[in-house]
Amino acid sequence: MLKFYGYKKCDSCRKAERFLQQAGITYQFIDITGNPPNAAELAEIVLHANIPLNKFFNTSGLQYRELSIKERLPTLSDHQKLNLLASNGRLIKRPLITDGRRATVGFDDEHFAAVWL
Repeated sequence: MLKFYGYKKCDSCRKAERFLQQAGITYQFIDITGNPPNAAELAEIVLHANIPLNKFFNTSGLQYRELSIKERLPTLSDHQKLNLLASNGRLIKRPLITDGRRATVGFDDEHFAAVWL
């Protein structure tokens, strides 16, 4: 079953949920703001998503700006980035979806179809 890390008030998450529901795909919704994946889980998801770790940051989020993450990223190790993401689910780009073998971050209907259908 898919793990769907999202936030109910997020437009991209709602679009992704609609997509999965219309496709008849079952998933477990996990509120990413209260229960983000831990650093080890994130490391696995990053591997399965096959995109750079920096793309996992919610660059449009308020906390990303408040914590000056953009300025800090170049000096952080991957380990530090994973710990930072795991410590604050609002820093993670949403939705974050994985089945343990594949993963997507954000919502793009064409990419979703390629990965989840």
